[in-house]
Amino acid sequence: MTLLAVGLAVVVLVLLIAALRTPPLIAFVISAVTAAILLGMPLATVPTTIEKGIGEMLGSIVAIVVLGAAFGKLIADSGAAQQIAETLMSLLGSSRIPVAMAATGFLVGIPLFYNVGFVLMVPLIFSVVYRSGLPAVQVGMPMLAGLSIAHGFLPPHPSPTALVLQFRADTGLTLVYGLIVGLPTLAIAGPMFASTLKKIETPPSALFAAEPRDRSLPGAIRSFTCALLPVLLISGSTLLATLHLLPQMHTATVFAGNPMVALLATILISMALLSRASGMGRRAMMDGFAVAIRDIAPIILIIGGAGALKQVLIESGADHSIAAGLASLPLSLLVLGWLLACVIRIALGSATVAGLTAAGMMKPVIAATGANANLMVLAVGAGSLMCSHVNDSGFWMFKEYFQLSIRDTFRSWSLMETLVGSFGLYLFSCLVRSSERKLGEVTFNAAPSVAAHGSGRSRGGFAAEPSGRPARRRRQPVRQWL
Repeated sequence: MTLLAVGLAVVVLVLLIAALRTPPLIAFVISAVTAAILLGMPLATVPTTIEKGIGEMLGSIVAIVVLGAAFGKLIADSGAAQQIAETLMSLLGSSRIPVAMAATGFLVGIPLFYNVGFVLMVPLIFSVVYRSGLPAVQVGMPMLAGLSIAHGFLPPHPSPTALVLQFRADTGLTLVYGLIVGLPTLAIAGPMFASTLKKIETPPSALFAAEPRDRSLPGAIRSFTCALLPVLLISGSTLLATLHLLPQMHTATVFAGNPMVALLATILISMALLSRASGMGRRAMMDGFAVAIRDIAPIILIIGGAGALKQVLIESGADHSIAAGLASLPLSLLVLGWLLACVIRIALGSATVAGLTAAGMMKPVIAATGANANLMVLAVGAGSLMCSHVNDSGFWMFKEYFQLSIRDTFRSWSLMETLVGSFGLYLFSCLVRSSERKLGEVTFNAAPSVAAHGSGRSRGGFAAEPSGRPARRRRQPVRQWL
């Protein structure tokens, strides 16, 4: 019943937007009210739940989106974006641009949440589009695939790191597995898939179009420094925060690495570095900021609407009801974790919420069976990326920035996310089969026991008897538990 109610709410949302051309924010609110009624929420709590969802979604991202748009406009109007594009074109040629975009997204996505990385990299994507003449979707898709894979597979990223902590996995080994699986997945869902999207023609966003220039461009080093400065600030802060610093230094480091603070500092530094090199005055920069904020407003409203529907599904308990229903299916643990995250992702739209909810359901199973926690992190991460559609804020950000129809957004964005999640699971399964060939069968405990010293679980994943001798173990094929 819960799954049917969620499905009907999503159908209402699609019909309102695609068939009736309803503004997305209004469509999201109507869909959220529909879901709340079908799921049996008390009517008195529905308005406050919708307000809470919109507020929490916008509260965490609106400043970043606005500052990111202003930063992108500055990079475009100053000529820094054009300089970056010309440098890349001269070094790589147009045929290798998608590969360069994929590598950039993969590396930049490691320290950044997806929406932050998206906003920061869009100016670079469109600068390359204007300079190369390649279709915007073909250029942007490899970079966004790299961001998605970092979001789902690489533990230095905040989302996989949270799953590592949930499952008590090994960060280093999970990262190695993530790289083994992530790189071929990136090749498939990035440049290879992008080559099939050449026929999706759309005018590139005018927001990042550079004005006709009668002045020289900033230097390449200055341009790249300004464009990548927020990434360097955030990633550098993340690295320094892991060191043993004095409390005051640690606080200052965390503050400097906050995406909002990093973007604001970058804008101020870029204004100083680019104003003299580009010949732009302060008045021209401020006018550009005003245009960027005006143009970004519809995207902000869409993101807020997605938060309304997500919050209704969380407050009603729909996510846990769906997860509990799926947990009883007779599947291998890897597939079960992947499927839980996938279904919750389809229902709620948020990859982060889907991953953490599925992790909460699978955590006791991991503890009871001794399953491979490292591969489970990656399986849940892959499932949380599947089937992005109209209840995902990323879907709308891609659609609006690239000015696509809903049909073309499904054909490009949604399919790319599905390829990442599907090939991720397939390659994890290949790792399991490879382990079977090399190791034969692996033994695990049927349930955890308590050791005489410590937690009762050794590094190999086995319990110990109070005497210190390994407990009696039951042999199980590795695939059953992995």
